[in-house]
Amino acid sequence: MKTKNTFFSSKRPHLQAFIALLLTFSPVSNALLAQTDLRKLITTILHQDSLFWKTYNDCDTALARHFFTEDVEFYHDKGGPTYGRESLMANTKKNLCSNEHFRLRREAVAGSVQVFPLENGGSIYGAILSGEHVFYIWGKDRAEYLDGRARFTHVWLLQADGGWKMSRILSYDHRPATVSKE
Repeated sequence: MKTKNTFFSSKRPHLQAFIALLLTFSPVSNALLAQTDLRKLITTILHQDSLFWKTYNDCDTALARHFFTEDVEFYHDKGGPTYGRESLMANTKKNLCSNEHFRLRREAVAGSVQVFPLENGGSIYGAILSGEHVFYIWGKDRAEYLDGRARFTHVWLLQADGGWKMSRILSYDHRPATVSKE
């Protein structure tokens, strides 16, 4: 014997509309939307981060500059602070990209990178990206080798044009890196 579901039957279109409206404004619906927004944010920030580090590893300072706000602040526990995009790019070019016999390659430590949303009034305006990374030294006529490990925290801000830029960068807890079986 087949039972007929009369609760959601087409004879009750107002009830169906009411339930749809209720679900739209329910905490469950808001939570699902928030999860979707969070997933999108995480995907976007991780993608932007990967694009930035490609420019860093390639010493493409002309392209790298587009990842920073004009007033970027970079705090390094060994090298001190750097204020402003022009200073940051000049330091990068001079210290990391001017010697073909000494270059750095950065790689994130798998499983360490996290993204945290920054909200104001329920709207996302930025994100904090944090984790650990390792650095390899290489150069012309030099084999690459693992050199150091550090923690990082980056503040990414959503721009008026919908793009994302880093505004604050912390690079800290620098220490020797060891090869791990992780």
